[in-house]
Amino acid sequence: MKTIILYDNTAQNGLKSGWGFSALVDDRILFDTGEDSGSLFYNMDRLGIEPDTIEAVVISHDHWDHTGGLRKVLEHTRDLPVYACPDFSKDFKSRVIESGGRLVDTDDFITIDNQILSTGQIAGEYKGEYLPEQALVLRTEHGLSIITGCSHPGIVTIVDKVKQNFPREPVSAVLGGFHLMVKDKLTIESIVKTMRDMGVDKVGPTHCTGDEGKYLFKKYYGKNFLVIEAGVVLDL
Repeated sequence: MKTIILYDNTAQNGLKSGWGFSALVDDRILFDTGEDSGSLFYNMDRLGIEPDTIEAVVISHDHWDHTGGLRKVLEHTRDLPVYACPDFSKDFKSRVIESGGRLVDTDDFITIDNQILSTGQIAGEYKGEYLPEQALVLRTEHGLSIITGCSHPGIVTIVDKVKQNFPREPVSAVLGGFHLMVKDKLTIESIVKTMRDMGVDKVGPTHCTGDEGKYLFKKYYGKNFLVIEAGVVLDL
């Protein structure tokens, strides 16, 4: 399934980078919106993506670096469905409605479109406080692909939840922010090995994963390590 990285900490030549993440799945489903609308829309324009083609938005979690471009997306296309965890802040929900969006709660696994699903709300933590998050799941001919925003619940926890719901389907790829930039080497190595043991075939750690995390995933996954940056087009 075609997936285009629209926003990331790093970018291909001619595109803008920024702190955050955003990806367009199947040319229609927008997952997160990066830090700011200016860079997001600039990259979309350079990549030949018309805002009118977006049919739904999925927000991984309620942090500025994943919601920064949302208002402009919603103002461009009215009544666009926004898939959000039930425990997102009242402020976030108000901003969506005021911008013309239509909230859709994702309290559990939910089909967004055809073979594109959300994991639903998973309990996470940030700086000692509760933070709900969801991830995107693509059911493809290659297996399951999981796209994460920041993985505050833990990347292993997210993969495990997906595997529990689809026990007979292989996990062909996991990509996005893994939030390992504050973890030590031994902890990261343990996570990498656990994901290999879980049968995750390919990985594309980026954004908040951190340099050490990227290095270790590349070390252990070798040719099955995916380089993720704005402008990359994947066939998941």
